[in-house]
Amino acid sequence: MSRIHLHLVSDSTGETLEMIAKAAIAQFEDAEVERHFWPMVRSRQHLDRIVPELSANPGIVLYTLVNPETRGRLEEHCRTLSLTAVAVLDGVTAALEGALGREAQGRPGRQHLMDQAYFDRVEAIQFTIAHDDGIGWENWEEADILLVGVSRSSKTPTSIYLANRGYKVANIPLVVESPPPPSLFNLRHPLVVGLTSAPERLVQIRRNRLLTLNERSQTSYVDSEHVTSEVQFARRMFADNGWPVIDVTRRSIEETAAAIVKLLGDRERRDDTSFEGVKPI
Repeated sequence: MSRIHLHLVSDSTGETLEMIAKAAIAQFEDAEVERHFWPMVRSRQHLDRIVPELSANPGIVLYTLVNPETRGRLEEHCRTLSLTAVAVLDGVTAALEGALGREAQGRPGRQHLMDQAYFDRVEAIQFTIAHDDGIGWENWEEADILLVGVSRSSKTPTSIYLANRGYKVANIPLVVESPPPPSLFNLRHPLVVGLTSAPERLVQIRRNRLLTLNERSQTSYVDSEHVTSEVQFARRMFADNGWPVIDVTRRSIEETAAAIVKLLGDRERRDDTSFEGVKPI
């Protein structure tokens, strides 16, 4: 098994670097990667303090540093230590500069500024938490997305993930014995998406859930036939209302969220197209 040291050097929180590194490492299943995280490196003095660690654990250095002096000094150290150094955003930034016809503003952590988008994201998270698991149905019309599905079909984690991207999300569990509020079928603003999963997978997840709650009794909640009927009930409802459906059986939360965002974008483009050529009243 191959093993390397990966140094992540950032002048901000390092979230961007971590995501890029995680995505790249995932392509190498047999690689053992030891990550060294160096956030908020904004001065020559701070950088010099981590150089001994680079020397003691030679490997690859990924960095996002916008200050020319700090950046140049890191590159110099890497050359001296014969370390591979990669400025992970340079290619994208250069392409944007060419397309936009102006230079990028070299401000560390600019993507984390508390601008209006930041406050919109906070509002989305608050809305989503307040409308989890069928709560607050009176306000569903304010949501951007409403997720519908049987218990343990990834509604809540998907909702929270989307909220962190700025979408107001509500979700409701479908229970055969308890019909959803009638307002669910009359919503106009939110994109309603049905989430489904293979019954056997749901049974497995539900059993694990009961074990974490120290509940060992067998109930219809984990009965294969009952769970299958739940899934069929949900699918009929999705089909009857023309809601798009996503099977989450083999999808990660990120993949499910990406599919939902695409559905939302497709709907918005269709809405825009429907007004082309229509003269305003």
